[in-house]
Amino acid sequence: MLDMRIAGGTIVDGTGGEPFVGDVMVKDGSIVEVRRTDGASNGTPEAAETIDATGRLVTPGFVDIHTHYDGQVSWDPLLEPSSGNGVTTVVSGNCGVGFAPVRPGTEDWLISLMEGVEDIPGTALTEGITWGWETFPEYLDVIGKRELSVDFGVQVPHGSVRAYAMGTRGAKNEPASPEDIAAMAVIVREAMAAGALGFSTSRTIAHKAMDGEPVPGTYAAEDELFALGRAMAAGGGGRGIFELAPAGGTGDDLLAPMRELDWMQRLSKEIDRPVSFALVQVHSAPDEWRELMDLSAAAYEAGSQLYPQVAARPFGMLIGFPGHNPFSHRPTFRRICELPLEERGAELSKPAIKAAILSEDDLPVDPSKQFDAMHLGLQAACDQIYSMGQPLDYEPTPDQTVAALAEAAGMSGLEMFYDLMLAENAQALLLLPFFNYVGGDHEVIREMLLHPAGVSGLSDGGAHCGMICDASYPTYLLTHWARDRVRGEKLPLQYVVKKQTADTAHLFGLTDRGVIAAGKKADLNVIDFDALQLQTPRMAHDLPAGGRRLVQGATGYTETIVSGLVTRRNGVDTGARPGRLVRGPR
Repeated sequence: MLDMRIAGGTIVDGTGGEPFVGDVMVKDGSIVEVRRTDGASNGTPEAAETIDATGRLVTPGFVDIHTHYDGQVSWDPLLEPSSGNGVTTVVSGNCGVGFAPVRPGTEDWLISLMEGVEDIPGTALTEGITWGWETFPEYLDVIGKRELSVDFGVQVPHGSVRAYAMGTRGAKNEPASPEDIAAMAVIVREAMAAGALGFSTSRTIAHKAMDGEPVPGTYAAEDELFALGRAMAAGGGGRGIFELAPAGGTGDDLLAPMRELDWMQRLSKEIDRPVSFALVQVHSAPDEWRELMDLSAAAYEAGSQLYPQVAARPFGMLIGFPGHNPFSHRPTFRRICELPLEERGAELSKPAIKAAILSEDDLPVDPSKQFDAMHLGLQAACDQIYSMGQPLDYEPTPDQTVAALAEAAGMSGLEMFYDLMLAENAQALLLLPFFNYVGGDHEVIREMLLHPAGVSGLSDGGAHCGMICDASYPTYLLTHWARDRVRGEKLPLQYVVKKQTADTAHLFGLTDRGVIAAGKKADLNVIDFDALQLQTPRMAHDLPAGGRRLVQGATGYTETIVSGLVTRRNGVDTGARPGRLVRGPR
C-alpha cells in the first residue's frame, strides 16, 4: 500500500516541461511513481492517504538557497516565514556569517556580527541559541539532532573561520599570513568533510558588525580566497559551492565588481566548482548589473560555473509605525511606543497626537546606533517610497509614491506618510526599494531571471527582521511573474517553478530533490493557484526575548509535504517534523 497518493493534479514537475495532469505516488518518503492520467483512478494502488488535487497545481517543494536561519534553527523547528511559503529545504551560512566554528567565550562577538550584518536582534540570538559546539562538525552534529518542518543545509562562513583561526586579527580584517591561511584551510576541509554544503564570504563593505567592522574576510587577498576555495573542493571530495556577496561598484571604484568577476571565474575554473554571487542593480551604478550579467552569461556559455543569484522583486525596506519610520525620533511617538501594542493604533489615530508628532523636532541622533539616523533619510525620500495598496503591489507606478499622493491630496509629504502608515490600525507598511527599481518597473528583474545560469536567491529568510520580509519570494515568483503581472511580460509557470526547485537544488548538489520523478524525495506542494495570495507583512514580537521580526505568510498552499509527510495544511502547521539536517555526501 502507498503512504500517499496525490490524485488528479496539474503537475509542474520542476524540469521546465509543460504541465500535465497526473497522480503522484509516495511511499517511505520518496516518490515511487508519477502517472499521467485523465483524472481517472482505475487500477491505482490503495494509499493510506489520498489528496484530491483536482484543479490544483502540484510542484516540487521549493529550495531556498539564501537564508540566515543559522541561529533560529537551534530553537525554532518551523523556520518561518519560509516554511509558510512552500519552502521545503533552506540553505543557511550565507554572506560569510554564521555561528561555527566558535572559540569558547566569543559567542557574543558572533552574535554581534550576525546582528550587524543581518539585522537579527542580538537579544533574541543570545536568549534563543542553545550553544553546544565549538567546531563546525560539532555544530552539524548538534543541528543534526533537531527535528524540523523543513530540511536545513548550511555553508561554512568565512567570518567565523577567520575569527576562529586568527582571533582579533582575523576579526579586524588584518592580512592573513601563510600560517593563518593554512589553519583556515584545515577548518574548511574538515567542515566540508563533515557535510557542509559549501563556503561563503562577503566582499560587501555595507556588511558590518555592530562595532562597525566589516565582516572578516571582506578584504581577503586572492591567496586566501583561492586557498579556501581549494580546501572546500578537497574537503567536499569534488562537491560544494563557493558563495559570496560581492563588492559593490560605488564611490570611486566602479570597476570593483568587474575585478571580482575576474577572480571568481578563475577560481571556479581552478577548483571546478560553482561560484555563486548576488546580482543586483544599484542606484549609484544603474547599468553595471548588465555588464556583470553579460560577462557572466558569456562565461557560463563558455563552460565557466558562475551562477548569479537574483531577487524576485525590488530589494528594499518596509516602512511603518511598527518598525523604521520618519517619526521614530519624535518625543510623542517615542512615548506612544511605550504603550502596549494593541493600544498604539488607537492613540496614533487621535488628531491631537498626529498634530503633535508632525510639529515636533527630532531628538538627537545617537551615532553609536547603526540605524539611528535612518529616519532622517526617510523624511527626505518621499519621492522614492511607495504605497503598495491592497492587494499588495511590489511593482508600483510613480503616482503611488508618497510625494505624488501628497501632491494630489494637497498636503505635505510627512502628513501623507502619517496617514498611509495609519491604515490597518497603524500596521500598514510602505516600500522603499534600494536595488532593482531604478527604472520604476520590474524589467531589470525580468532580464536577470532570464539569465541562463541565474537562480532564484537573496530571500534572506530569517534576516533583516525589522526592515524586510523577502522569505516570501517563492510565492511571489508564482503570483506575480506567472499570473498577475500587468506592467510587462510574465514568465511561464513551469519556468519560475524550475528556477526555485531543480535549479537551486542542482546548484547545491541536492540531486535527490527539486523535481517530481520516481526515486526523488517526496517534497511537494499542492497549490490552489487561483487563490494563491501573499498576506500583508506584519510585525510580530515572537522571537526569543520578545524580539521583533517582519513575517509574511500566504494563502493557497493546501498541502506542503516534506519526506512524504504533510507539514502544513491550508497554511497551518500540522505538527509533523520530518525535516532534518542535509549534509553533503561524505
